[in-house]
Amino acid sequence: MTRPLSILALGAALTASSVAAEGTLTISVYSFAQDAYKKALYDPFEEMCGCELVIETGNSIERMAKIEANAADPVIDMAVISSHDALSLANKGLLQPLDPAKLSSFDKLYPAAQDPLGGNMAVGYTFYASSIVYREDLVSIESWADLLGDGLAGNVSLPNITGTQGPLTLMMLDKAAGGDASDFTGTISAIGEHADDIVTFYSRSSELAQLMNQEEVIAAPVGRFAWSRFKSSPLPFAWADPAEGQAGGMNVMIMTANNGNEELAYKLMDYWLSTEVQTRVAEALIDSPANMEVVVSDEVAENLTYGAELINSLNILDPATIIANRDAWVDQWNTEVIR
Repeated sequence: MTRPLSILALGAALTASSVAAEGTLTISVYSFAQDAYKKALYDPFEEMCGCELVIETGNSIERMAKIEANAADPVIDMAVISSHDALSLANKGLLQPLDPAKLSSFDKLYPAAQDPLGGNMAVGYTFYASSIVYREDLVSIESWADLLGDGLAGNVSLPNITGTQGPLTLMMLDKAAGGDASDFTGTISAIGEHADDIVTFYSRSSELAQLMNQEEVIAAPVGRFAWSRFKSSPLPFAWADPAEGQAGGMNVMIMTANNGNEELAYKLMDYWLSTEVQTRVAEALIDSPANMEVVVSDEVAENLTYGAELINSLNILDPATIIANRDAWVDQWNTEVIR
C-alpha cells in the first residue's frame, strides 16, 4: 500500500529538490577544445563545489540569440563570449553588472581585462592575438596586404564578416592600405574585387584547419588560440609577423540578468580566473591567460598570447566601433563579397 508523504517528508523532499536545482549551473561557451576544458576546468570545479555544470556550445550568433530569446526566464546563467558580442547583449539589458569584490583574482588580471566594457558588465579571461598562418615552404608573408595579393590568389581563405576574426581582419587590411580603422568601406570593396581569388570565407577555425591540411589553402588569418591545430600538422605552417603588427582581442565572462544562480556563477568565474586554473588552461594550450601571475615555460608561451609586452602591442578594435558599424559592414559584405 502506498502511503502519502507526511508534511515533514514532503518538505524535506522539496528542500532536497531545491538544493539539487541550486547545484546546477548552465554555461554557454565556444565549441572548441571542450574535451580539454572538461579536464582542466569543468571536472575539477564540479569536484570542488559538489555541483553540476551544464555546458552549451554553439557559434556566437546562436548563443546570443538564445540568451535574448529567454530574457524573461534565463536558461543560461553565465557565458563566455567576445567583448563586442558582450557589449551588444549589455546594450539590450540582458546582462547584470559583476561585483569585483566577489572575484578574489580580480586585482591579478591585466588592467585591460578588469572592466573591458565599462560598468563592470564583463571581465576578461583570455586575450588572443590574430595573425596569418601560412605555408612557409610555399609563400612568404610580409604584410596583411599579401592576403589580397597575386601570390596567394586561389590559395587564400578569409574569415566571414560575422565571425570574431572578421572585423579584426578588416582592421588590419585597412591598416595595411593606410587607413585609420575608422571606415572599412574601401577594404570590404577590395575584398569583393578579389572574391574569386578566395577559396572560402570560413566560419570556424576547425574548418580552416581542415582546408589547410588538405592543401587547398596556404594562408589565412587566424586567432592564436587555434594555432595548436596548425603547429601539430606535419605540414610546415608558420605564424606571420606582418609589418603592421598583429590584431588582438579579448574574450570575456558575462552573467545574464536575473538568472537566480548568481552565487554559483561567481564561484565558477572566480575559479576560472584563479592563478591555478589560468596556469593549467595555459599549459594545456587551450587559452592564453588574463591573470598576470601566470608563469609558463618558453615552449608553452610560444603557443599563446602571453605576457605584457605582447598584449600591450596588439592592435585591438574597440568593441563599441564594431557594434556601431556591424550592420553596415554586413550589408556591404553581402552585396559586394557574397555575390
